[in-house]
Amino acid sequence: MADVTAFAMDGSGHAEPAEASAEAAGAGGFVWINVDFSSAAGIAWLERATLDPIAREALTADETRPRCTVHGEMALINLRGVNLNPGAEPEDMVSLRLCVMPGRVVSSHRRPLSALDDVMEGLRNGHGPTTPGDLIARIALRLADRAEPVVARLNERLDDLEDQVTTEAPPELRSELADIRRVSSVLRRFMFPQRDALSTLEIEDLDWLGQRDRSRVREATERVTRLAEELEAIRDRSQVVRDQIVDFRAEAMNRQMLVLSVVAAIFLPLGLVTGLLGINVGGIPGEGVRWAFWAVCGLLLAICVFQIWLFRKLKLLG
Repeated sequence: MADVTAFAMDGSGHAEPAEASAEAAGAGGFVWINVDFSSAAGIAWLERATLDPIAREALTADETRPRCTVHGEMALINLRGVNLNPGAEPEDMVSLRLCVMPGRVVSSHRRPLSALDDVMEGLRNGHGPTTPGDLIARIALRLADRAEPVVARLNERLDDLEDQVTTEAPPELRSELADIRRVSSVLRRFMFPQRDALSTLEIEDLDWLGQRDRSRVREATERVTRLAEELEAIRDRSQVVRDQIVDFRAEAMNRQMLVLSVVAAIFLPLGLVTGLLGINVGGIPGEGVRWAFWAVCGLLLAICVFQIWLFRKLKLLG
């Protein structure tokens, strides 16, 4: 994608490459200018462009969250898309800044965004938007399209974890679950504000936003809402899986503590008897009797057998 790309829409779905300096298209059309302001050429274009200072600041903001702000007939919209660039994490979402005016749309971004490539590919194939509102709706829908496989993969990973936790809880599950919770939380943090931004655009009284455009924006809002709800469900399911893992660990620890307690309980009276017989004072029973040692061993064995029977009756042993 070039640093500055411009298209002139004729209002019927056809688009032609245009000069980046174009202010507007013909009657019924509009111009879309996309700027990559990570480059010097993109920054230079934004500095030279005849834009409102508020719009210029919004298009070059470092930190953005999804929002929609209206100034007269100009709408400033920030959207977010999953990062599908090679070597990147999907949750490291790419910000897209939009300034929409009658007859002109300016968008800016720092990193490549697959959804924009999809929209531009449609333009080159003759399937372009007819109005600025239609363009915003198409971009929002393509952003949702690109996010859906990421959310679906999170669901599949969580399904696999749930199947494993039903039988065992190996330690590596905890790191996998933590990663799923982290990714879903980051995506969810931007999906709900994006839904609110699109909802705000839909209800604003703007002349360049027709009824068909509002319907398309409403459809994009519903898609984003569904993704946000799925992410929220993933977060809740992750909490359930985490609770199951904690329960498994607590149960295993309780079993180990029970075994140790039973062993200690068995040997406590045995230790008491042998301790009493081992004290260095006179009058020890059996002193000088040849079979006394075996009698004591039999007594200890009898005590041990009685304890095991008692623990089994009390269901402390399996």
